[in-house]
Amino acid sequence: MVRQVYIGALICIDDNEELIIKENAAVFVEDGKIIRVMENPQTSQQGIDDDISDFLTIFLADDDEVNILSREQFMIPGFIDGHTHAVQFPNLGLGYSKCLLEWLENYTFPLEREYIDTKFAEQVFEAVVKQTVKMGTTTACYFASLYAEASTILARKAAKLGQRAFIGKVNMNAPRDDGYCESTEKSINETVAFIKSIERIGSPLVRPIITPRFALSCDMELMQELAKIAKEKDLHIQTHISENKDEIAAVEAAFPNQPSYTAVYDAAGLLTNKTVLAHGVHLADSELAILKERGTAVIHCPSSNTYLKSGLCDVQRLKANSIKVGLGTDVSGGASYSILDEMRSVLRVSNCLSLTRDNYTPLSYKDAFYMATLGGARALSIEDKVGNFMAGKEFDALIVDLNVKDSLLNNFRKYTLEENFQRFIYSGDERNIVSVYVSGRKIK
Repeated sequence: MVRQVYIGALICIDDNEELIIKENAAVFVEDGKIIRVMENPQTSQQGIDDDISDFLTIFLADDDEVNILSREQFMIPGFIDGHTHAVQFPNLGLGYSKCLLEWLENYTFPLEREYIDTKFAEQVFEAVVKQTVKMGTTTACYFASLYAEASTILARKAAKLGQRAFIGKVNMNAPRDDGYCESTEKSINETVAFIKSIERIGSPLVRPIITPRFALSCDMELMQELAKIAKEKDLHIQTHISENKDEIAAVEAAFPNQPSYTAVYDAAGLLTNKTVLAHGVHLADSELAILKERGTAVIHCPSSNTYLKSGLCDVQRLKANSIKVGLGTDVSGGASYSILDEMRSVLRVSNCLSLTRDNYTPLSYKDAFYMATLGGARALSIEDKVGNFMAGKEFDALIVDLNVKDSLLNNFRKYTLEENFQRFIYSGDERNIVSVYVSGRKIK
């Protein structure tokens, strides 16, 4: 049994979606799980004062950990990236003169074909997991590769490096001139084999996720078969929806018997309370009603939506319709794998919407923080495990320090804890994230 205690300032969103700021708290962790949070333990520069020392004596053995944060540090929950493409990291920053469908054809699909080479996959995926962890991403929901072997390599990397991850072998059976597709039979067989390969890895942190790329890449038969696998094995599902108006028109033409993009997925059985749909920029009211009924979440990807000129997603509208909303970097549609950067994009997009609409309240930095933590956990239906520091959840956490060398931030005057939190959200970067924990294990 491994026991740890973390003492210092703590910030998170509680289960009622209220921002909790504690100047001084002690988080007690046993085998990676939070068992108690004690408010206002008295500590000093020399160590721990009497009011908590008795409890620590009972709780800890000689070789267990006590971690006391400095006055410039605070702990927050780990960031949750609800949608990103591990295979696309080499294209970071490329192709943003194009819109979505052209960008896919000219940049994305040619790169993704290279993952037939497992040595290339090994090199890229090692970097992907290390770099996202460095940015504070403790949970990542990855689109991996069309190729099952490469997808399994990503799962092994996440397990080895200690990141919590959903890994999806991408499914595409729509015929293509370049051959970047697969038959329905091969798609299903390789998906089943991929799921078994994840099970053999045996990591409680890494799970398979059913991943039809989007409706333009899959016919109804394949999507229905994938939905059956998800139901039989109780798996999560991820795909894209309503990202770009040309894409929506193409889906309507490809599925003329369905009234909407959402209805296509609903007819396939893909919409569940464990399904996450990336983007959702242009959803109609009738589509939102379906998503609400199914308990399906939307992953907001504001950077990608603006770089590829897809549109400005109205998160306030999604929330008003009781849709769960998480946050995704959508690399390489997005130009950064930093959730901090994505939080700022959330705020810029929301501010732009407020400038063009009457009586529109833009999202706050607290809203963006919620989407990056507990909101992402709820979108992925893992809020019982992560998302804040409530007892019973796993200790996925970041230690933030605004006094590190070469930080963009300075300490020329005194700030309140809430002011420092706001400064980190708007102006901090990975240099300020000095430690990353997943299930109590330090991975950075």
